[in-house]
Amino acid sequence: MENYKLLIAKKLINNTPLEEAEIVSLITETADDSFGDYAFPCFRLAREMRMSPVQIAQKLASEIKTDDVIVKVEAVNGYLNFFVDRMHFIWDVVTDVIKDGNKYGNDKIGKGKTVCIDYSSVNICKSFHIGHLSTTAIGSSLYKLYNALGYKVVGINHLGDYGTQFGKMIVAFKLWGDRATVEKLGVAELQRLYVKFHQEEVDHPELTEQAREWFVRIEKGDAEAQELFEFFKQITLADVLEIYKRLNVKFDSWNGEAFFNDKMDAPLQMLRDRGLVSESQGAQVVDLKDYNMPPCLLVKSDGSSLYATRDIAAAIWRKNEYDFNKCLYVVAYQQNLHFKQVFKVLELAGLDWAKDLVHVAFGMVSLEDGSMSTRKGNVVLLRDVIDKAVAKSLEIITAKNPDLPNREKVAEQVGVGAVLFSALENGRIKDITFTFDRVLNFDGETAPYLQYTHARCCSLLEKASDWKKSAVAGDYRALDNIETLRLCKLLSVFPQAVKDAAFKYEPSIVSALLIDIAQAFNRFYIEHRVISENLAEQNARLQVVEATATVLKKGLTLLGIEAPDKM
Repeated sequence: MENYKLLIAKKLINNTPLEEAEIVSLITETADDSFGDYAFPCFRLAREMRMSPVQIAQKLASEIKTDDVIVKVEAVNGYLNFFVDRMHFIWDVVTDVIKDGNKYGNDKIGKGKTVCIDYSSVNICKSFHIGHLSTTAIGSSLYKLYNALGYKVVGINHLGDYGTQFGKMIVAFKLWGDRATVEKLGVAELQRLYVKFHQEEVDHPELTEQAREWFVRIEKGDAEAQELFEFFKQITLADVLEIYKRLNVKFDSWNGEAFFNDKMDAPLQMLRDRGLVSESQGAQVVDLKDYNMPPCLLVKSDGSSLYATRDIAAAIWRKNEYDFNKCLYVVAYQQNLHFKQVFKVLELAGLDWAKDLVHVAFGMVSLEDGSMSTRKGNVVLLRDVIDKAVAKSLEIITAKNPDLPNREKVAEQVGVGAVLFSALENGRIKDITFTFDRVLNFDGETAPYLQYTHARCCSLLEKASDWKKSAVAGDYRALDNIETLRLCKLLSVFPQAVKDAAFKYEPSIVSALLIDIAQAFNRFYIEHRVISENLAEQNARLQVVEATATVLKKGLTLLGIEAPDKM
């Protein structure tokens, strides 16, 4: 596709004191078609050119020569507005999208670079609930975005598989559980036992001490403790793997907290050798008061490690193992301080790659009656949410299109898409109050709306299945209208949206653009008859349809959502 910003910059380079790259960076797409297609703000030039921005814009407008591509230049309130030839632009965009196909938006910018993404990070013995949706959806989308940009991506599920809670699970299992029931009911039974332990613990504090003793046995490699822990772990993983498969989520590493249990001594010694560790009330800490943070606790007074210790060890191990250029931690903003402390400790240790560690924070998910608590059993299971979304999808599809082949498969695609999109439609830092009505609302700006628009495109292409073999050339004058122009403008910015979503760690940039594209396409579809007896006009418009379908499908794929051809 033509680089219109670069073409404009070349027209400005001899008339301004700026370098070409800076000119390109200042040029933006206009929001209002009446002000052209691209705008260059002249405010940056005022001091050096000793003129007001308005005067500069007027001067440049009189000096710049137009051509077959940049057909008009106007000065408006200190901005220089550029008009691109409409037909040239539309044809350029449509042919570029069709030529690249499902690779449209891809880039080689990440070639030779590695990005690690730590996300989802489920807890062993606990249910996969709606609170895990944001980290899973955002992390998985970032995985796909960076992969599309040519990076080697390492998806890491940092399992929560270490701590006294596993001693509690063993105590609960031996008192109130049995292997056959756990094998039959899976994590739901483990969850029931976990809740029961905390209920009984209130009146029987001796259970807490028994749990500590069993956790110590796990740490020391006691055969019975290890066997029970591995049993619980396999039951949990079997459950979450099924959910990950439905959500189109994958991981390359499952190394959790327990993996780093024997890898903490060397990092701790390194921190001591560099004079960073001090003692505070029997605990070992790194003092961070000079950075307006409380001390980072590394070792408790009883000698046990903390999350920070294991995260420091994990970061060092990952750098040695993967030599990452960037390592992302997709974790709720409640852990802001924790990651600031960990990153600062690694920086103070003289590890220059600490600057490449990024906490991708997101908002909390709560229920209408308050926050979720696994201990109290106050959670909404993600499996139940997906199942309800799929059931509603099947009900709607059956009512509207009872003869649709593979209705169950399409319902799964639509239901899962609705659930994932609910976590990706807004900026990630926003808090969410979960309600089934919100996730199961398929009207308006939703994944089902995007999927339906894609299916509409596919239906049009199928109705004129032989159009590519037609001897009738497309009459591109049929595309000379404002609806087609606005749609193609949106299609043209998709590659930049992919980059922005990745580098700003914000998949909602893609989801918002897809909504705009779907709405623009539907306006185009309403205003201009696609399937027509005038084959020249039809064949031109079908290329716009194909380009739209291509971008919608690619964008949905980057969000982890499938795009059925029929609905």
